[in-house]
Amino acid sequence: MTAVLRSGRYTLPLDRPLLMGIVNVTPDSFYDGGRYHDPRAAIAHARRLVEEGADILDIGAESSRPGAEPVSPEEELRRLLPVMDGLSDLDRPISVDTTKPEVMRQAIKHGAAMINDIAALRSHGAVDAVAQSDVAVCLMHMQGEPPTMQANPAYANVVAEVRGFLAARATACMSAGIARERIVVDPGFGFGKLLSHNLALLAHLETITALGYPVLAGWSRKSTLGRIGGRPAEERLATSLAAALLAVQRGARIVRVHDVAATRDVLAVLAAVERSSGEISEAVQ
Repeated sequence: MTAVLRSGRYTLPLDRPLLMGIVNVTPDSFYDGGRYHDPRAAIAHARRLVEEGADILDIGAESSRPGAEPVSPEEELRRLLPVMDGLSDLDRPISVDTTKPEVMRQAIKHGAAMINDIAALRSHGAVDAVAQSDVAVCLMHMQGEPPTMQANPAYANVVAEVRGFLAARATACMSAGIARERIVVDPGFGFGKLLSHNLALLAHLETITALGYPVLAGWSRKSTLGRIGGRPAEERLATSLAAALLAVQRGARIVRVHDVAATRDVLAVLAAVERSSGEISEAVQ
């Protein structure tokens, strides 16, 4: 039986990797900050991502880049809700990237099918906000907070610590009434992690997928890739595609990306090779 993700009124099969298209309605996100701050621009961009093949749209109204300062719930909702309302006719699950329970509740009222929380529902009231609904949740690992998380991150064993954290948060959510089929986990590439930590997590991603929850991988355009390739964010498409491909090969079921069409094409090649390999194996047998 194919594993599925229950996400509000949507049931998403996980027999292939899902593409989560990024829609930042912020003035200060690291790659496209300000580009889609106007609701009309954000709505148009979201529709383009769907045309390119996005399975899920992830809307964020507060930047979580290293060094970012928090905004009030009122400001976050002011940015977020017009975009959600403008996409109400779109037959795609909308994920809302937030840590605030009050924003979660309003987003769910306005049709959100998933909450993507970089704090893994650790804010007071966040677990209840999701548990009282039928939406999915993505639980991400982050050491520290966005303003200071890259100051001096340290781990004894990054893979074991991230795995343990995600397992504990998923268990806490299930204890609160969130069904296992609604839970996604995210190692949090770039969130309180040095280059060596990010590479170790990617190299051993199977350790995280072994928990049995769908794994989301978010590498798109991040500074870690800049350290590898030596290029600024606007020139990191190739390294972003390589990271997405490696994550899927190691078991990621959702990839969160800025470049949906290009990522779709890369994963289509991977799928074709895997199908061909399977057909050859059957013929040999």
